[in-house]
Amino acid sequence: MGKIFYIMGKSASGKDTIYQKLMEEKEFDFHTVVPYTTRPMRTHEINGRDYFFTDEAGLEEIRQQGRLIELRSYSTVHGIWNYFTVDDGQLDLANYNYLLVGTLESYAAMRRYYGAEVMMPILVEVEDGVRLQRALDREKSQDHPKYAEMCRRFLADAEDFSEEKIEAAGIVQRFGNDSFEDCLKSIRNYIREKM
Repeated sequence: MGKIFYIMGKSASGKDTIYQKLMEEKEFDFHTVVPYTTRPMRTHEINGRDYFFTDEAGLEEIRQQGRLIELRSYSTVHGIWNYFTVDDGQLDLANYNYLLVGTLESYAAMRRYYGAEVMMPILVEVEDGVRLQRALDREKSQDHPKYAEMCRRFLADAEDFSEEKIEAAGIVQRFGNDSFEDCLKSIRNYIREKM
């Protein structure tokens, strides 16, 4: 049976860059699942690659069909944004290993749905001051920076990744991203061990 390696971490912890690097490595031959969202598309995002972008009616249709695996709703300065995973045939655990990136909350829901023996957590951590500078630099590069939303996400991370929630999700190993290459090397070794 295949495994789902699930990268998570606070905003601007480097999880998306780690995800991209691991997806490029032929050794692991990871498949992935494209999540869904009702938030607006950002600069350089592509529908069906980064997310499946839908609206509230699309989300409700998926819910009515009983295909909703997990759902996270956030009250932002721009309204409610939903992020969710759908049982839409993208996962074939009989034949493949998967690499996903998301939140601690989404990991916990996926773990309940697929089981602890399938879900392999990769929690990436970075000192808060470094993360804040990274988030600011990233937001500045957007065509229409949304600094208020960046700050909301940064503050919400403290609650979303509380020690109690990390423990409740069964996560014992963490990967510090002070040095990107060292962090990536540790994660590669962990993946090899779990495969």
